[in-house]
Amino acid sequence: MKQIMLITDGCSNVGESPVLAAAHALQEGITVNVVGVVDYGTIGELGSREIADIAKAGGGLSRIVGTPQLAQTIQMMTRKTVVQTIQQAVNKEVKKILGDGSLDQLPPVQRSQVVTVVDELTETTPLRIALLIDASASMKPKLGAVEDAIRDLALSLEAREGKSEIAVFHYPGNNSSEDAKLDLDWTHDMSGIRTLFSKLHMRGATPTGPAIFKVLEHYRYDTLDEHRGRQLSDDHDEREGMIGGYVV
Repeated sequence: MKQIMLITDGCSNVGESPVLAAAHALQEGITVNVVGVVDYGTIGELGSREIADIAKAGGGLSRIVGTPQLAQTIQMMTRKTVVQTIQQAVNKEVKKILGDGSLDQLPPVQRSQVVTVVDELTETTPLRIALLIDASASMKPKLGAVEDAIRDLALSLEAREGKSEIAVFHYPGNNSSEDAKLDLDWTHDMSGIRTLFSKLHMRGATPTGPAIFKVLEHYRYDTLDEHRGRQLSDDHDEREGMIGGYVV
């Protein structure tokens, strides 16, 4: 299961539409959640609408919160998205059995069994979350809270039975030609998280759309690498089988 968790405090102002980028992500099986972070001000009507539109296009959730609630909100959204995705898959299977019926129409015992399966899958399904952090100038005073939230999320994921990994990106990147920069590749180990943002060069631009597309590229390349690895393994097994056949 794949997610992008976008953390921002304002509107995009450079490049492709982030709503379009989120729609592309959903088409590729990646849910996009968005957290708008405020401290003493507000995000504004345009920012609030964009945050909601990105999440809707990406099949995810959106929340606008203060920095004290950031960690709890990210954990809640991550888990809720996993549960919703699994429930949708289970409901499709139920519809195949019941036609136009719903889960509520199952007998109590069977309904209870389905709920148990959903709970088990929520804890055991492999999960990857790409955190995409807005590093525009206005986010600077909030980065400490973002770091704490990422560490807390990592700790909560460690309690899951299934494999959980995090990657961290910030945007814009370190120069004008870099839409987003990978700070931490897929990992379980969050020991280096405290130093991730210490040397960031905060800039005014907010290329949210291009940054989401950058994360999608990372997901695609990673999937290609996994496919190549499986293909090499299959080819190796096939060759071994051929050799074994000749030996016999």
